[in-house]
Amino acid sequence: MPVPNFETVEVTTDLLICGGGMAGCGAAYEASYWAKKNGLKVTVVDKAALDRSGAVAQGLSAINMYLNIGNGERTPEEFCRYVRNDMMGIVRQDLCYDIARHVDSSVHLFEKWGLPIWRDAEGKPIRSGAWQVMISGESYKILVAEAAKKALNEAGMELYERVFIIEPLMDGDRIAGAIGFSTREEKIYVFKAKAVLAVMGGCVHVFRPRSTGEGLGRTWYPPFSTGSSTYFTIRAGAERTCEDIRFVPVRFKDAYGPVGAWFLLFKSTATNALDEVYTETRKGDLAPWEPYASTKPIPTNLRNYQGILEERDGKGPLLMRTERAIAALAEAYKGDEKAFKKKMKELESEAWEDFLDMTIGQANLWAAMNIRPEQMPSEITGAEPYFIGSHSGANGCWCSGPADLAPAEYNWGYNRMTTVKGLFAAGDACGASPHKFSSGSFTEGRIAAKAAIKFILENNTMPNPDPAQVEEFKARIKKPFEIYEQYKDYGTTDEVNPNYIVPRQYLFRLQKLMDEYAGGWSQNYATNKYKLEHCLKMLEWLKEDGEKMIARSLHELMRVFENIQRTWQAEAHVRTVLAREETRYPGYIFRADFPKMDDANFKCFVNVKWDRNTGNWEIIKRPVIYIVD
Repeated sequence: MPVPNFETVEVTTDLLICGGGMAGCGAAYEASYWAKKNGLKVTVVDKAALDRSGAVAQGLSAINMYLNIGNGERTPEEFCRYVRNDMMGIVRQDLCYDIARHVDSSVHLFEKWGLPIWRDAEGKPIRSGAWQVMISGESYKILVAEAAKKALNEAGMELYERVFIIEPLMDGDRIAGAIGFSTREEKIYVFKAKAVLAVMGGCVHVFRPRSTGEGLGRTWYPPFSTGSSTYFTIRAGAERTCEDIRFVPVRFKDAYGPVGAWFLLFKSTATNALDEVYTETRKGDLAPWEPYASTKPIPTNLRNYQGILEERDGKGPLLMRTERAIAALAEAYKGDEKAFKKKMKELESEAWEDFLDMTIGQANLWAAMNIRPEQMPSEITGAEPYFIGSHSGANGCWCSGPADLAPAEYNWGYNRMTTVKGLFAAGDACGASPHKFSSGSFTEGRIAAKAAIKFILENNTMPNPDPAQVEEFKARIKKPFEIYEQYKDYGTTDEVNPNYIVPRQYLFRLQKLMDEYAGGWSQNYATNKYKLEHCLKMLEWLKEDGEKMIARSLHELMRVFENIQRTWQAEAHVRTVLAREETRYPGYIFRADFPKMDDANFKCFVNVKWDRNTGNWEIIKRPVIYIVD
């Protein structure tokens, strides 16, 4: 298409919520109530459509954070201890506790809105683990989005869908709004706001995926989460935390099907090719990571590490023994052939439903490979690394904690406000508070939105972004089209041209250099100082070439800016890994030159900040302070 004749649409609001995933829906639901009560305006803008936006878009088979405090099942204190151990000691317990004490109310809302939670004969939720409850969740996100949209509509608030936010707008050191473009129409949107809540998800496709060929683009975490939260907050000048922590999930091979229900609900075991339960035979290898290696459950990264050692020693492939798990569960019915057959059919149905609820591609792969889970095992393996602050990873913004819980070092005002005045974060955008998953992200969105409304009421002036800044970003949006128009006739094919680079080629280069130098799956997740320093040099060259990325459609323009966002996520990660001279998370990342954990020097947060005025990066150490022993 020719260079679009973009129309500029200006929107003025009080609170701007950027993102429509679970945290965004929680924020919209909560903010609408408080804004209407106080005569304020809330605007939600989402790159996708709210019904299918975010990590829950494809569905889920479990809610992974539900305490059921009222019935005495779990406590916030227990949750804080669990998260501390799983994250090898590096965690903001004030933020975790804050989510834990409120999350049950969110889950109760989900059920009220129509989400089917599995219950036993007495009506008690069926748990698949200490914190998980099973659901029929193929429409989970649709139900939650419907409630959020209803709240927005009833309060007279605004929702903009298919608008991709690319940059923050600033007024000095205060956030003043955001700028983006429509992925469907020739429109540039300039949002001016008194406060902004960033809830734009995590980041995938920074590292080379294991899937190739016809599986290109297949990942575990949603492929449309491209580092928007990271890029937006870094560019605003916000301090980021836990950028050295990436998450490497173990999943069913090739289709990334989840393993949680198999381990927790079906009580399955995983073995190596020699039929050894490697989590047992490899216990001794975890001694350097005590006291965490002796906790139950063993931290996620340490279980990963045991599998990596098995593969390294030639004992792969690793196998999920689905057939044994199903047989063991049906064993009690073997004396009654009719009851046995009925139970086997029920278990087989649940095995397939686990994937049909949330990873349909895995069910397709099972069918294509003639795999019957009640008769044969399936391969499992580690995925490529992801950046996600809501699961078993923790990267995100360094946020102020709740006044009644946070130590002085963790509190500088409004709950979930970043180090930038008026900029709030929740879900994957809020760091050091992992294991909140879907329900906790929704809850944190509610917490942050309420705090943001309070900020607006107490700082009720409209900041003024620099008009020159707006024009600069508008020119940046048009540039990829202009480069293509200028050079499109130079060669015989769009794909090969010395004057520009297409987004797909750029993405492959980013993934290759991160995989090979920053510890991707092809390197068994290992790296060292020399590789990391070389990676930074290569990223600098890549960013130079990125200035010449082209767009031939609005969809491809989106790909251009997604790549830019991923690159900033990559650089923040590499710089932080370089600064943390230890191996605290084997199974996620291994510093081959510093192969041991170093509590004396690195039982701390290693934070990173980009200076908007100088363009320089700063590494900042922050203390780890527990509020629960």
